[in-house]
Amino acid sequence: MSLEFLQQIVKDAEAIFPQVQKFRRHLHKNPELSFQEYKTQSYIHNKLQEIGIESKPVAETGLYGFIKGDAQGKKITLRAETDALPIQEDTGLDFASVNQGIMHACGHDVHSACLYGALAILKQYEYKIPNQIQFIFQPAEEKLPGGATKVLESGVIQDFNPDVLIAQHVLPELEVGNIGFRSGLYMASADEIYITIKGKGGHGAMPHTTIDPIVIASQLISNLQSVVSRYANPTIPTILSFGKIVGLGVTNIIPGEVKIEGTFRTYDENQRKELHKLITSIVTNVCESYGAEVDLNIVKGYPHLKNDENFTSQVKEIVSMAIGDKQVVDIPIRPTAEDFAWYGEHYPIVFYRLGVGNKEKGITYQVHHPKFTIDEEALKYGVIALATSALI
Repeated sequence: MSLEFLQQIVKDAEAIFPQVQKFRRHLHKNPELSFQEYKTQSYIHNKLQEIGIESKPVAETGLYGFIKGDAQGKKITLRAETDALPIQEDTGLDFASVNQGIMHACGHDVHSACLYGALAILKQYEYKIPNQIQFIFQPAEEKLPGGATKVLESGVIQDFNPDVLIAQHVLPELEVGNIGFRSGLYMASADEIYITIKGKGGHGAMPHTTIDPIVIASQLISNLQSVVSRYANPTIPTILSFGKIVGLGVTNIIPGEVKIEGTFRTYDENQRKELHKLITSIVTNVCESYGAEVDLNIVKGYPHLKNDENFTSQVKEIVSMAIGDKQVVDIPIRPTAEDFAWYGEHYPIVFYRLGVGNKEKGITYQVHHPKFTIDEEALKYGVIALATSALI
């Protein structure tokens, strides 16, 4: 791809910025939860029609469509998510959420706006671009098993049979103007663990008459730490964390039941499977040794995400040509999870990061925080990155 054409896309991204900003602010003001994105779907469909792009429903509340390009070129799918989170916004923005308890706190409004902008640019050059483009506005990234599974079940990806799927995600710790890449292993699988210990409650002064689920829970959490420290392969990053314990006793009452919730993450599917078995064994044996019953539910979530090395290199190179080498950076492995990984189970993928932070402006809050926001200059770079990545 010629440098002249890439420079033109940069100019186009600057020109279209007001439209992209308006698009993003509308979505931000009107967020919808996973699989409830009906108004969002309608808005995006209508905005695409205005620029001559047809779209069809997918996964109930999502959209997909195509820009023809060169039938002899690569097949590239660009994806953005559309759902918001059950968080009460506390940003004070003029366009803050009007939907009580719902907020675009993970940047999906940004991703969708950038994809819209990229498509608007690519549509102008439909008969000049070297590849065929499919786009997906995907619902429900935030809710297991993830909207990506529903898109895959629909068959629209398989029918197109892309050479690669590409997506971006905001990264607040990366300053605006920068794009971050990591080739190979990048994000972890993520499973949810729910444990209910059923003991026998009673008076705290007479513990010998009880089966104390508080003591069992403490022993269980302590024993489970060996899953990572002694059984996981130390060359494979692995995390087992518990964030919630509920035992509704009081100072002198031992409860009859304790609930524990946590997360398990790793980067290898075989290890994931084996350590699930070990967690089950430890939970069962500890509880049985105290005479308690236990309900264990391991909810299998997103797989680990591995970026295709060849396509990541190509996308990184063309984005560097467009915005400059100094603004394209390497980023470290990250143990958060992302449902884009489901596509990677079937096709090569490239998942990169869009810098949205600005320390001088105080824009530093992480995603999933009530005060999360972005430096909107990032929208220009997000549009450029997506548009140029479609030209590899």
